[in-house]
Amino acid sequence: MITIHHLGVSQSDRIVWLMEELGLPYKLTWYDRDPKTGGAPKEYLALHPTATAPVITDGDLVLTDSNAIVEYICQRYAQGKLCIAPDSALYPDYLYWMQYHNHLLSVFFGKSGLGEAGAESGFAKILQRREDSYYQHLNNHLAASDFLVGNELTCADILIMFDLTTFPLFGGKTLEGLDHVQAYVERVSARPAYQKAMALAGPSAKNPNA
Repeated sequence: MITIHHLGVSQSDRIVWLMEELGLPYKLTWYDRDPKTGGAPKEYLALHPTATAPVITDGDLVLTDSNAIVEYICQRYAQGKLCIAPDSALYPDYLYWMQYHNHLLSVFFGKSGLGEAGAESGFAKILQRREDSYYQHLNNHLAASDFLVGNELTCADILIMFDLTTFPLFGGKTLEGLDHVQAYVERVSARPAYQKAMALAGPSAKNPNA
């Protein structure tokens, strides 16, 4: 059975959601962040050399990186469900939108690291321009599509929701003025599997063993 090593308020909540959507059994092991530093505890850091979330274990396998984990689970245990087959006309779009969450992640961390002194720098202006273009492109795309790839949930949606819902809680871009993105988030958030996953491991969830 797959074990999801869940670090509180982290990207590992998307893996919980994936398992719930697929109806697959899993074990959820919870790790609280250090109350002083906000970082991961030493037990979590020891799981993998990159010391980042998410992390799963499956037997002797220890796997990190959201994209790698999502693909591994869907292909090995769900016969490719929530994926787009290579012979589909939608496959190029699927590859593109599977990576899109990393654009949002890069500008979020880039802006977070600037600090007050760098807020007016040339680099800050570049980041702002990129952020605006990324979100506007997403908004325009969702004007004509219920989900990122066609009109059914795929792994691309599993990957991007964390960025859209959790970044604003920590000073990231809000969805104000992005009507189609807002409607998309509301639509996806209404899914029973998403609601269950967020209750178990979302930003407001608490360690059940605490």
